[in-house]
Amino acid sequence: MAHPVVSPDQWLTARAALLKKEKEFTKLRDALSRERRDLPWEQVEQSYVFDGPNGPESLSDLFDGKSQLVVYHFMFNPDDAAGCPHCSFWADHYDATIPHLRQRDVSFVVISRAPRAKIAAFQQRMGWQFKWLSSGNNSFNYDYRVSFTPADSRQPVYNVGTLVPGMADREGLSVFTKDASGAIFRTYSTYARGIDMINGTYQILDLVPKGRDEDPEATQDWVRHHDKYDT
Repeated sequence: MAHPVVSPDQWLTARAALLKKEKEFTKLRDALSRERRDLPWEQVEQSYVFDGPNGPESLSDLFDGKSQLVVYHFMFNPDDAAGCPHCSFWADHYDATIPHLRQRDVSFVVISRAPRAKIAAFQQRMGWQFKWLSSGNNSFNYDYRVSFTPADSRQPVYNVGTLVPGMADREGLSVFTKDASGAIFRTYSTYARGIDMINGTYQILDLVPKGRDEDPEATQDWVRHHDKYDT
């Protein structure tokens, strides 16, 4: 595809014009982030116990001494042989962020419905170190609308009731906080394109000339487990 090629001065003029729009977007994004943090909270009444690498752990345990908890809802159905390639694309970014998150009073974990044995084997294959737990013995995934019964999977119950999930499990992220009394609250959840913000590769691809270079009819069709790309 032919693209305009201009002089340095012309390039600088065009770049300055875009910078003005980028600054406006940054201010809008900051305002949206404030609104996100100002959302009302929902108290978690259910007592969830997960199967973790060190045995049973409650939702409270997952805070691990922090007051804030981020949970990535990873698509890994109990019947699947491996975790979702797309969620794996996201998960490739997590390990390096965790030390920095912990410095800001944030614990980060991943939760799936698959049994711990399958999770552990796949995690070892991928070389990941983050904490990954199974919710296969509780209703956590269903309560937070990332897993669905056969009937629900055909209804607009995903992404805050705006999308038909079309499958048994979908991706998402939920944020929780715990107060001094030990009470736990959900402060935020996001799904579908809402999780783009935590994928560093996509943020870089958005800067290059080809962008994400994805087929609009088959978004992410190019994504593989990182050990399955051709060298």
